[in-house]
Amino acid sequence: MKRVVVTGLGAITPLGNTVNEFWENILAGKSAAGPITKFDSSKFKTQFACEVKDFNIEDYLDKKEVKKYDMFTQYAIAASDQAIQDAGLDFGQMSEEERYDVGVIWATGNGGIGTFESQLKEFNGGEGTPRFNPYFIPKMIVDIAAGVISIRHQLYGPNYCTVSACASSNTAIISAFDTIKMGKAKIMVAGGSEAAVTEASVGGFNAAQALSKNNENPQGASRPFDKQRDGFVMGEGAGALILEDLEHALARGAKIYAELVGTGMAADAYHLTGTHPEGLGAVLGMSKAIKEAGIEPQDIDYINAHATSTGIGDISELMGIKRVFGDHEVAVTGTKSMTGHLLGAAGAIESIISVLSVQHNVIPPTINTTELDEAVPAGLKIVLGKPLYQEVNYALNNTFGFGGHTATSLFKKYKAD
Repeated sequence: MKRVVVTGLGAITPLGNTVNEFWENILAGKSAAGPITKFDSSKFKTQFACEVKDFNIEDYLDKKEVKKYDMFTQYAIAASDQAIQDAGLDFGQMSEEERYDVGVIWATGNGGIGTFESQLKEFNGGEGTPRFNPYFIPKMIVDIAAGVISIRHQLYGPNYCTVSACASSNTAIISAFDTIKMGKAKIMVAGGSEAAVTEASVGGFNAAQALSKNNENPQGASRPFDKQRDGFVMGEGAGALILEDLEHALARGAKIYAELVGTGMAADAYHLTGTHPEGLGAVLGMSKAIKEAGIEPQDIDYINAHATSTGIGDISELMGIKRVFGDHEVAVTGTKSMTGHLLGAAGAIESIISVLSVQHNVIPPTINTTELDEAVPAGLKIVLGKPLYQEVNYALNNTFGFGGHTATSLFKKYKAD
């Protein structure tokens, strides 16, 4: 089996439109939440979100091209371009045959929901013959970002989209890992994007009682594990990772951020939107990832928890962690307290956080959490308020999605043999 390493990163996030800016703001404990600017939210129960700011797609695309793509694809183009450049890859200098071994697996939960909404409004509000934009379907469908990235760089390897709700981009990373590990590609562009700060999305999650309604204090609204938490905060953006066959990376002299050594996918098989009360899916996902890596639970230094700031979800995940790790005092953080919940893109940006944690030996904080819920299991080292500087050799990233989907990725500090 091939070994798989991370050689490039790219990020478009509510906390910055480059990986460096994003990471600096994560370590500084900044909240990206603020009033919604993308539509009039005054009639909604939730009127705030973590929006991407100062994003200019024309830094990446010709102005004439922009109209072809929904915002989720625009975010995907920007993040993947960054990751490819960061990895030192120049696909234009590769032969066509070499690019047969480069693929793209790109995730989203909602795809072009903004395009879908705008087209339906135009359809319903129009007079005479109903007309749709010729780009309506290719802007909306969930697989299009993966296709656009491959077309943009002429990459002929495996190409598809993974959709597993909020576990989508972690699932994409796992699928890319498996593809390389089995020798079916040498380089994979993996990640996810989401642009779901829209009326239908906010209204729908409000109806499901999932979003925080703390309109008086948006920056303090996302508070994982806190006694006063009242739901998640919507986020948007994209994260991209370049995964590469270790031998190929070494042969071209690539810099290596970390090694991906274990993955786990499972199902709660419990409820349409809720997680198993004892964290069964989390237990299975983490256990599988640890087993595949060939290590023990006590080897794990850091868990980037899914931790959306919902009542049942936060506690069930911590119960699952306790079941897997027992008395091992593993550090746990909920970085959605800063970024909000990027839905299908969450796993990708949190994988970036996990990779950088391993590289820099620092664990980011959970912000806004002032009083832990009494149901939080004893013995867990939840990092609050400020970063924790310690050796990080192994970092786990948990993601869960509506429908009971579980995806866990495990990153290891890379050390040359």
